[in-house]
Formats: sequence, structure tokens, C-alpha cells
Amino acid sequence: MLVPVLLSGGVGSRLWPVSRQGRPKQFLPMSGALSMLQSTCDRVAPVAAGQPIVVCNEEHRFLVAEQLREVGTTPQAIILEPEGRNTAPAIALAAFSALEMNKDSVLLVLPADHHIQSVAAFTEAMEPAQRAAEEGCLVTFGVVPSRAETGYGYIRCGEKLASGALQLAEFVEKPDEVTAEKYVASGNFVWNSGMFMFRADRYLEALKASSESIYAACEAAMGASSTDMDFLRPDRDAFAECPSDSIDYAVMEHTRDGAVVPLDCGWSDIGAWSALWDVGGADEQGNVLVGDVLAHETRDSYIRSESRLVATTGIDNIVVVETADAVLVANRDQVQGVKDIVEALKATDRSEATLHQRVYRPWGSYESLVESDGFQVKRIIVQPGQKLSLQKHFHRAEHWIVVRGTAEVTRGDEVFTLSEDQSTYIPLGTVHRLVNPGQIPLELIEVQSGSYLGEDDIVRFEDVYGRQE
Repeated sequence: MLVPVLLSGGVGSRLWPVSRQGRPKQFLPMSGALSMLQSTCDRVAPVAAGQPIVVCNEEHRFLVAEQLREVGTTPQAIILEPEGRNTAPAIALAAFSALEMNKDSVLLVLPADHHIQSVAAFTEAMEPAQRAAEEGCLVTFGVVPSRAETGYGYIRCGEKLASGALQLAEFVEKPDEVTAEKYVASGNFVWNSGMFMFRADRYLEALKASSESIYAACEAAMGASSTDMDFLRPDRDAFAECPSDSIDYAVMEHTRDGAVVPLDCGWSDIGAWSALWDVGGADEQGNVLVGDVLAHETRDSYIRSESRLVATTGIDNIVVVETADAVLVANRDQVQGVKDIVEALKATDRSEATLHQRVYRPWGSYESLVESDGFQVKRIIVQPGQKLSLQKHFHRAEHWIVVRGTAEVTRGDEVFTLSEDQSTYIPLGTVHRLVNPGQIPLELIEVQSGSYLGEDDIVRFEDVYGRQE
């Protein structure tokens, strides 16, 4: 049975300010209406017999669950890595989980943040890959190069196998430009895509043979795992003993059973804003325009507006990305420096490095509209049927004004309902809770006042999402 394994642990810092640690690129609609995770689910649905296994970190667990629900996908498991340990351990956790459900599981391992232009070409490549995997090969998908790229690793291909796949002859590191041109001209090299297919048991056998410490730690972590709501939690202490390594270094470079299936499908790992210009379908002026954009005398540029009008004039080969709280302007050929900007923001403890102005929670979202000394105004949205924790604050009082939907409010010993245009006051130190009992999103304006307005001024007594102290 073919089971997709979606790796969703990245932070996508090179796509700041749209992609941030709290909501990275795999959860965003970077190149279409669906998020990249949702697009990946759609792409594998026609070829997979089993529902996907998703490996992610704890911070993003509710984002994963909600986005899968939105596209009608019920995962076999959502595995929460206790901490990031690179791809070899992440895939091992998924392999152990898949074997618990079906001993014949074949894993299709995909990063959740890749772009595929031709789904038909992607689907066609699955047949030889699955034949090779069922014969015991560890298959990697190699992207047919469209240019002499120095930013990717390459794979040298060998003879053709009976399955239709090619022998995996050699992994090579990112080359210089001259070497890259030779690779492409030879016709024997493909880009290392980071996508794989193999039987779950064969992967674990190969991992145990070449990286026994990773195998042992993952086996112990899954053996002592626990279930929390819809999430599978490997044991934290056991997983802490696991070395960090990629599947390439830990397994694929050691195996004699490696195989390659060439893939010519308009692939991109969307590793920088320039990649979105590449796949975005430029207009006659060479521009890719997203959102409310007015481009005058502008050429060969990527311009993206998230919250307001962006107008340009007299520019060429530029990236402009606007969000509610930050704007990026960069030369299109130098966008790799965005990662350095994020590091500089982190070094000065700027919230823009990790959080958006709109912050998502398992019950909905909140957005800071106005913030000043002693008060803050937020827009809060609670999804139908969801509830915030039963909580209190030591340093602030809150005023709630319902502007859409219906709110069920707990305030001390009282429980009452508010409709549109009604409001209430939560005094400092009062235990309270907000619930949306309705069928439409509840939207309210919250005015906080007090000596300290930080998000850590909260004591949770009950929480349906397991966040209480």
C-alpha cells in the first residue's frame, strides 16, 4: 500500500516576511489558492492507496490538522517531532508508524513545501518508482535539470533497471558553475529533489545498517509514544538521544540498492522569492504581481501585496513583498540574503522574525490593531464550535464587543450569551472563557487595559487543546 509521508517541519525563513516561524511557507498559499501542504495532499491523492502520515513540530500541530480538514483529508497519523532532527529520523518515525498499520506499506516521502507545475508528469513517475520500491530499492526522484544550477546537489545516474528506474551511481555536492554546466551537458545528472519512495521495512533495515543510533532512538521513541487528541507523540526523552542527520547522509549514500526516477515536472523547492518569480507566470513586462499591485515602468520583478496597495515605478529586477507589519525590498538576484535579515531580527528580539500580526491559534486567530502604553486593541475570530481556555490575567482587564456571530461568555460564576453589537467587561483577575456556540465565525473587538499586556500573562485552568498548566 502506497502511503504518502509529508515532511512539514521547515520554517521557510528565506520567504520572510510572508513565511515566519509561527506560520511558515508550507501553510501558506504561495503559488495558488491552496497552501503548499494542501497542494501536496491534492497531488498525491490520485496515486496513494493510503491516507498520509504528516511529520511536523508541536507548534504547528493544529495548523496541520485544520488544513488537512479543509481539503477533506483524514491522515493516518500526525506525528509530532519532540525536536527537529533532520529528515532521516523524521522518516524513521513515519516508517515505524506505517508498519504498525500495514506491514506492506510503501512510503512516498515528500517535503510539504515543494511546487510541482505538471501533476501529470509527477503522477507518471510514480509507476516505475513503485515497481522499484516493491522490489526492495530505495528510490529517489531526480529532477531533470532545466539549467546549470549551483544551488542544488546532483545525482549521477547509472544503468536502467528492469523496473524502469535508473541505478543511483553517486551523490555529488552543490557544484560551481563550470561543473554544473558539465553535469547538465552530460545528460547523466539530475537535481537532488529530496523526494523518495521505498518500502517502510526496507528503509528501516537500511537505516539500522548505516546509522544504528538513529534507528535505535526512533524505535525507542515510537515504542514509548503516546496519543494526544489526533496527534501521535514519540517519547521526548528517547528521541533526545537521536543524532541529527539527513536521509542522504544517513542512508542513501551508503546503500547499494539506490535507484533514481527522473522527474521532469516543473519542480521547485521554492527556496527564495526568485523561485516564485520563476514559477509565477510573468506578464509581458516580465513581472509577477500578486495582490493589490500597480506596477508602472516596472520590469522583471516580483511584487506581492498582502494587505494594502503597493505601487512601483521605474524599477527593474526587484522583489517587493508587503505584509501588514513589514516590507521587504531586494534585488531579485540577491534574495538569499533574506535569511540574514531574519537572523538580525532574531538577534534584536524583534517579533516580526517569528510572528505575523495575525496570530493563529487552534480555536481561530487574533490580530493586534492598535498598541500603546497601557492599552491594546485586538480583533479576535473564534471558529464555529471552538472555545478558548478557562483563564485569568494578573495585569490586565478586557472589554469585549461582538461585531459578528454569537458569543457564550463565562465570567466568574456567570455564563451568558452576547449577540452582535453587545459587549461585556472582564475585570482584572476574573476567571473567564469565550466560546462560539454558533454556525458562523465569531468576531469581536477586544480592548485590553493594564500595566502589562504580554501574551504570557495568562493562567489556564481548563483547555480542550491540552495547554493548561
